Amino acid sequence: MSTKSFVEMLKSAKPFIGIIVLQFGFAGMSIIFKYALNQGISPHVLVAYRHAVATIVVAPFALVLERKTRPKMTKSVFTKIMLLGLLEPVIDQNLCYTGLKFTTATVSAAMSNVLPAFVFLLAWIVRLEKVNLGKIHSQAKVLGTIVTVGGAMFMTMYNGPMLNLPWTKPTIHHDSTQATNNEASVKGAVMIASGCVTWSVFIILQAMTLASYPAELSLTVFICLAGAIQSTVVALALEWGNPSAWSLGSRPLLLASLYSGVVCSGFTYYIQGIVMKVKGPVFVTAFNPLGMIIVAIMSSFILSEIMYLGRVIGALIIVLGLYMVLWGKSEDKPPADQFIISSKDLLPETQHIDPVMDGNCKELVSIDTVRGKSGEEAV
Repeated sequence: MSTKSFVEMLKSAKPFIGIIVLQFGFAGMSIIFKYALNQGISPHVLVAYRHAVATIVVAPFALVLERKTRPKMTKSVFTKIMLLGLLEPVIDQNLCYTGLKFTTATVSAAMSNVLPAFVFLLAWIVRLEKVNLGKIHSQAKVLGTIVTVGGAMFMTMYNGPMLNLPWTKPTIHHDSTQATNNEASVKGAVMIASGCVTWSVFIILQAMTLASYPAELSLTVFICLAGAIQSTVVALALEWGNPSAWSLGSRPLLLASLYSGVVCSGFTYYIQGIVMKVKGPVFVTAFNPLGMIIVAIMSSFILSEIMYLGRVIGALIIVLGLYMVLWGKSEDKPPADQFIISSKDLLPETQHIDPVMDGNCKELVSIDTVRGKSGEEAV
């Protein structure tokens, strides 16, 4: 293999490596967050600290690396950033983490796998994703999404016989993974599902915002800053009269805040943004089921949790659906001139678009790829 072909292969593999690293980061957060919540940590305070930490960590990189390429801030972009900060950092995370208190980590991980279906539908509606049901690759994307979600449901609802792995202890962490009661479990699942809806809207809006503001690090900082401010207001309202909830003397709160702020809110937003510019929003969320598999494996090692045959079968179904979606995505190669659509095509005909914003968006938004001026080099 020549050096040139190796470099090209490595460049093509970057989006896949980035998303896999992202999923490992989220898997670690699931374990740390569940531990912190079990210690009585307020999920609302944790969300506020998470994004404050992310803002502080990522801001210096954005100031230095994008000082010459950062686009001009417009009212439209500012509005989108504030909405992004409300959707994912505030609404989604408060719903998901509060829901996690009422249900099990397994249910939480499984419910998050409805995300690819929601994003696929929304991307189709706003024409960020091209679907032609007469084509085999489009059918593969639709069917793959259904299979992926079905595998996640199977993994949760059917345990099957226990697998006696040499590093697990069957008597440990068995009862603790069960919901305390059915009513609370349903409540938690509904909250997590609602959070996933807002998360899917966030991903689509992030793709559209990158079209008019192609500065991934700066956008990450602004989203985290907006999320920190808004989530602090929410936490103050919900934890009024409970100042001890804000104490960083609690090790679980400090660990969860630092890990989630640096790894999950800081660099994962950045990785997600640059991969989205190259591969599109559906590609990003298609890897979400992989996180559940990683959590199951890590939990069996770190927490000595029990592994069941049903979970293994469900994981295989998820992988099957995942590769169906990825194969369908790999066949999406229309002519280059078909990729480009105006920002006017993404908005109602009656909505006014600022001329500066329209000029920036003209070359950026595609059917399944969102590119900035430096999009080819982003990943």
